[in-house]
Amino acid sequence: MHLDRRLLDLARPHRAALIVSLAFGWLGGVVTVVQAWLLAHIIAAVFLSGADRAAVASELGWLLTMIVMRAMFSWASDAAAAHAAAGVKHEIRNQVFAGLMDQGPVAAGRSRTGELVTLLTDGVEALDAYVASYLPQFALAMAIPLTVAAVVLSRDLLSGVVLVLTAPLIPVFMYLIGRTADARSRRQWLDMARLSAIFLDTIQGLTTLKILGRSRAQIEVIGEVTDAFRSSSMAVLRIAFLSALVLELVATLSVAVVAVEIGLRLLGGRLGFESAFFVLLLAPEFYLPMRRLGAAFHAGMAGIAASSRLFEILEEGRPTARVPGDRDMPSDPTIALEDVSFAYPVDGGEPRPALDGVSLTIDDGETVALVGRSGAGKTTVARLLLRFIEPTGGRLTADGVDAAAIQPEVWRQRVAWVPQHPHLFAGTIEANIRLARPAASADEMETALRAARAEEFIAGLPDGMATRIGERGAKLSGGQLRRLALARAWLADARILILDEPAEDLDPRLRAEIDESLKTLLEGRSALVIAHRLPTVKVADRIVVLESGRVVDQGSHRELENRCGHYRGLVHARGGSA
Repeated sequence: MHLDRRLLDLARPHRAALIVSLAFGWLGGVVTVVQAWLLAHIIAAVFLSGADRAAVASELGWLLTMIVMRAMFSWASDAAAAHAAAGVKHEIRNQVFAGLMDQGPVAAGRSRTGELVTLLTDGVEALDAYVASYLPQFALAMAIPLTVAAVVLSRDLLSGVVLVLTAPLIPVFMYLIGRTADARSRRQWLDMARLSAIFLDTIQGLTTLKILGRSRAQIEVIGEVTDAFRSSSMAVLRIAFLSALVLELVATLSVAVVAVEIGLRLLGGRLGFESAFFVLLLAPEFYLPMRRLGAAFHAGMAGIAASSRLFEILEEGRPTARVPGDRDMPSDPTIALEDVSFAYPVDGGEPRPALDGVSLTIDDGETVALVGRSGAGKTTVARLLLRFIEPTGGRLTADGVDAAAIQPEVWRQRVAWVPQHPHLFAGTIEANIRLARPAASADEMETALRAARAEEFIAGLPDGMATRIGERGAKLSGGQLRRLALARAWLADARILILDEPAEDLDPRLRAEIDESLKTLLEGRSALVIAHRLPTVKVADRIVVLESGRVVDQGSHRELENRCGHYRGLVHARGGSA
């Protein structure tokens, strides 16, 4: 038996539906008792007293009514439980999605996409069995047997005592088997999530695998993971079949004990036929709710295992920083990192330091170029300014207001991000650009496209702005993707820009065009540019040099060339590129 506190908390808003389900389930049990009494009375009247059909017509009518009512109560109980289960599934999906959105891409990126998709689809659907079957059956496994036992004790004390003494055997066996089933079910879901993650990675990286000649080898990897999932699934099924065998055996033997003692007393004349038959009809009904609980337990374990992993993912990414307040983001602010440190969490190990006491200021309207070797901490600084992560030491401020006092959503309304490899979603070009500002007018859209120099290539597409593109911007070139990213940033009209130099790795003509677009975009705005090329560095108002997570120097290009060895090394290492 297993009651998960977190799932119970999710089910609390839907307790009315669960209570209705329990009420109808218990009424179904009461109707079953009445049905057994009517059947025993009719058979005793016909076969022992010689009553004809007319004499028992009323009882037969009531018996038919009880049969229909039992079916109706069973349907109503299942429908109410299904309604509660749907609510719980909706709630957990919302919580996980909201949690992933709050955590941001850094924390969410620690979980593999294939695993998340499996958990949010098949895993959440598996909660049906837990909420709609296991939880109601858990209560009914106590309420109905107690009702039946009370009725049996009132008619036949010995049979009632036998039922009460044998009843605990089923929960005991359920507990013993359930301890093993819990671990095996968790293992099964982990294997399934791992299989989904590896399969998705293989599909997404198929080009790389083919180029490296490793596609056939990857088939073997998927085969190994599939075999592990098969083994864990068979282990769960073996436990489920063993549990069903044990529970059925215990229930059957218990009913047999009741039947034997009733038969012996009936033959000895110490028990009337009607009472004996009535008790004998109720004996299987006494154990039925507990047998159903055993079946629902194994079905619900899959949902428990999947939800446990979802809760783990939420806990892993739960921010430890101060709770954001309700301060407004200052207009045209000066952004400052004040003695900021940050370390990335590592599973099963010490956090990995990325920044150590970084102090950096971006004045209103100033363009700051951030340079440094790979791993120096440039990307971490950008993530801090985008509020994807929070400092583990020091603070981020806007005009002296601590960023922790400003909601991340409010902060990001003033910030635009132009990455080197922008992400576009499957859909139309217009829909992808409008993500920055869905309510933008046609004129504002046209201005953004013109500023990004994207008008010409869009006009040459079959459907213009309505042209559909594939996932991650498939069907478009790298230069076209980056122009759309610039158009999106322009449409956002944010006062602060974070740029991971979008003109990098393009041919000279495209690079020159995007450089011109960037100049237009940067006018009157504050910007941090993760710079890779000397032209970008030279036009920046100030250059900040990062090394091993620390600011080692800052100044103009000429000043740094004269006094900063780290900067000179970066420039010369790339043949004039910083």
